Amino acid sequence: MIPIKLDIQGLYSYKEKQTIEFDKLTAAGLFGIFGAVGSGKSSILEAVLLALYGSTERLSDRGEKNSMVNLQSDLLLLNFEFSSGKNNAKTYLARYSAKRNSKNFDDIKPAEHTFYEKVDGNWEPIFARAEEIVGMRKEHFKQTVIIPQGKFREFIDQKPIDQAKMMKELFGLERFDLSFKTGLLLKTLKEQKIRLETQLQGLEEYSLDILTEKKSQFAEIQTQATEASLKLTYVENEVRLLENLRAKNQQLLKFRAEQENLVSLRPEIEKQRQLHSEFITAKTYLRPIWENIEDTKASLEQFKVSVIDCERFKITFAKEVAELEEQEADLKAKNKERPQREGKIRDLKKVIEIQTLETQREHANAILLNLQPTIESKKQAQKALETKIAELESEAEKISATDSSVLANLMSSAKDWKQAENQLSKIQLESNEITQEIETFKRQLASLKISIPANESSFETWLITQKTTILELEKQRDLLMQKQGLAAHVHLLHNGEACPLCGALEHPNPLEGNDQSGLAQKDLQIGQAKLLLEQIHTSKSNYSEVAFQLENHQKGASIKGIELQETEQNLSSIKSSLAQIGIEGHEELLAKIQAIEHSSQTREKLLQEVKSLRKNWDSERILIDQSEKELQQAQLKLQSVQSNISSKKEEIRDMAFCKQFFARETNQIQTAIDKVEKDIEEALQLLEGKQKHLREKRSVTDKNLADLINFTHLRDQSSTKLEKLKSDFEGLKLQYGFTDEERLIHLFQHSIDAEKVAREITQFDQKLAIAENRIQELEAEEGVVAYQEEAFQELTSSFQNLKINAESFQKQVLLLDKEIQETTRKLDEKKVHQADFAKLEIRESYLKELDNMFRGSGFVKFVSSIYLKELCNTANVRFMKLCKNQLSLDIDDNNTFWVIDYLNGGKKRLLKTLSGGQTFQASLCLALALAEKVKALNQADQSFFFMDEGFGALDKNALRVVFETLKSLRHENRIVGIISHVEDLQQEIGVFANIELDPERGSQVSYSY
Repeated sequence: MIPIKLDIQGLYSYKEKQTIEFDKLTAAGLFGIFGAVGSGKSSILEAVLLALYGSTERLSDRGEKNSMVNLQSDLLLLNFEFSSGKNNAKTYLARYSAKRNSKNFDDIKPAEHTFYEKVDGNWEPIFARAEEIVGMRKEHFKQTVIIPQGKFREFIDQKPIDQAKMMKELFGLERFDLSFKTGLLLKTLKEQKIRLETQLQGLEEYSLDILTEKKSQFAEIQTQATEASLKLTYVENEVRLLENLRAKNQQLLKFRAEQENLVSLRPEIEKQRQLHSEFITAKTYLRPIWENIEDTKASLEQFKVSVIDCERFKITFAKEVAELEEQEADLKAKNKERPQREGKIRDLKKVIEIQTLETQREHANAILLNLQPTIESKKQAQKALETKIAELESEAEKISATDSSVLANLMSSAKDWKQAENQLSKIQLESNEITQEIETFKRQLASLKISIPANESSFETWLITQKTTILELEKQRDLLMQKQGLAAHVHLLHNGEACPLCGALEHPNPLEGNDQSGLAQKDLQIGQAKLLLEQIHTSKSNYSEVAFQLENHQKGASIKGIELQETEQNLSSIKSSLAQIGIEGHEELLAKIQAIEHSSQTREKLLQEVKSLRKNWDSERILIDQSEKELQQAQLKLQSVQSNISSKKEEIRDMAFCKQFFARETNQIQTAIDKVEKDIEEALQLLEGKQKHLREKRSVTDKNLADLINFTHLRDQSSTKLEKLKSDFEGLKLQYGFTDEERLIHLFQHSIDAEKVAREITQFDQKLAIAENRIQELEAEEGVVAYQEEAFQELTSSFQNLKINAESFQKQVLLLDKEIQETTRKLDEKKVHQADFAKLEIRESYLKELDNMFRGSGFVKFVSSIYLKELCNTANVRFMKLCKNQLSLDIDDNNTFWVIDYLNGGKKRLLKTLSGGQTFQASLCLALALAEKVKALNQADQSFFFMDEGFGALDKNALRVVFETLKSLRHENRIVGIISHVEDLQQEIGVFANIELDPERGSQVSYSY
């Protein structure tokens, strides 16, 4: 995981939004975040943890969010952009936001915690959590990537079981937990064995003797089946020959019957043949001329009717044209008066415009009369407002202005006083609780020590003694088992015969008896001793845990004492600063704040009233200016209207005609104008319509005369053509022998299907010819006419009996062959199952041995120990440089960290015995080694390591060595960030962010670049 950017707003001391530009800081390889104590440095790591995992190091994610959100902010917002995944190739955004309840300041609404992934330049929401994205839980993240303040040696202080668990989760060692998989394989194998045993039991009836007997029976029955098949083939050929003669005999009978039927239908077919011939002749030669005669008759009648209509229309059209010409002349005379009438309309429109202007002049006079008194009244009211404003400003000046910073400082002091008193009570209560718990832990330790025997100095020596006791008991049990094994063969010893064990010929003192009760007694003693050993282990573990908790609580009590002293000093400082301005008590402070607020509110009220009156004065001034502007516009409007009236009167042409209209209403004048305009327009439209109608009527008249000439000519032509067609039709009737015209027309109208009738006649002739030919062919073949049905039935019955006998033999052959194949297959299957069963027994022995090895996560613990030892070796590369090869780290089989002291002969001592500075160096080396392993696990080119540590436990030389070590990490493509207040480090690190706490704006971030 590599950080890119972090936005913080509303978290702890970060009131305003601040951005940590990690991409620029990490570019240097080694960077720092510096600032005074309490400036908000550690809050950056808190923000990263909160953005990723939804909780911080100081506070839990439930119930304490009120203290997490800045007390002067209503919103907590974190946006953390970072890269992660294989080779840190993917970019993610973690967003965490929470808001205060607007109705309850102490209530924080549930937070929104979401993650996004950058895809093609856009942020897309994802459902994965930090554990999946980063690849580790929060606890491991705090030990390998970001190490919060005071947690630097947490990995060293962990119990061995917790260290092994961490290795398992961090490096995915659960893949080595093969106990469950081995158990499943063993269970599956046992099920396979049971299945094979069941299958072998079902195959016990199959043997080689049974197979040999069945093969002998198969050979005998197969010979009988071959003889029966030969007889059946001979008779089958005879049956097929008779079946062929039978089929041909049946065909002969069928064709004879068909011939008789066709001969009976011949008269009807001949009659249809005659009708078809006459129909074809009439349709081909006579019907076209007859249809032409009918069409010519219809055309002649149509032309006669058209000639009569055209002659009648000729008279009507001439009369209508004369009437239209007379109406056209009347309308032309009326339209000649149009210019004079339009001139009078224009004069009347000028009269209407003059009347409108007269109305506007009266309106302008009325506006002038109304505006002048209104303007004077508003000016008097404005003078009264000016007097009132001057009086209020005088009163406000008498009240002195209050410095807002003084009031803010007093209110802040009151709040800090109250918080300090509450904090003091809280710390005293927590200190009392810790003291009570310390006494409880001491009593528990005393109770556990009582269980140690008087001859033992500690649980460790007691464990060694008990293990020695168990080994001694097991040796005694093994000796008893050996004696029992030898006693079982005593009856084989005879004097003069060599002993198979020692070769002696004499056996003066052979073993006697078989003491089973002694062996059982030893097993019972060993079980009790192991049970006691387990109890010692449990007591030792409980003692260590209680001692560790006692140590932590004692440290906590010391810290609470310091916090109590600091809180008391803070409260004393607040009281001292207030005493300098004459305030001795909390109530006096509240009264002072209330008096300042009241004075400020009174002055503010007067100033607000002055502001309101000035606003009213400005509004009235605007209204007066608008009224004066309206007065000027009304005067100009009046002058313009009077000028327009004079101009319009001069434009009238016929004033004598218009005088009578000045006294009339405008709507009456407009009605007269509309009536005349409508009459002028209608006269013009009527003239155009009449002229158009006249042109259309003349065109219709000309067309009618042309049609009359054309239809007369067509009538004469059709009459001549009809006479010629009738003459040709009579000649064809005589030529083809149709004397009866009525019968001929009946043929024309007949609905006979000529093609179908011709096809039926042809089919009849073909069927009759085929039947006669087939009868001749079948009568000529030998045996067809002389066929006897009784002989065929007798031969068929004999064939069926032979067929049944042959099929019976064949079924027996097939059944025996199938039984032989089944027996052979079962024997092969039995052989395979026996081989598989032998393999399963071998595999079962192997799996049982593996199951014993993997039981109780033993293999996982073994691999975890290897990882821890490798981690220790990697850490030693740096640790030995830091301590000048005087010390090195080691880890035993119980995963306990030790130190090899080369100044004292290379002897070992617990890591906990190191000084504070040496412990810090060891913790740093282990943390760097762990981060390096995680980097390799993620297949990343770069890795990130961030620690929040004051380095107060190191002297200058040790600090210099540590710093050189951290700088060397840049050459390993490692990014290291340091949070500290040590000035020496700030001078050495070129790229850093500086955090300053501003009283008004909260924590502010600045950069060295």
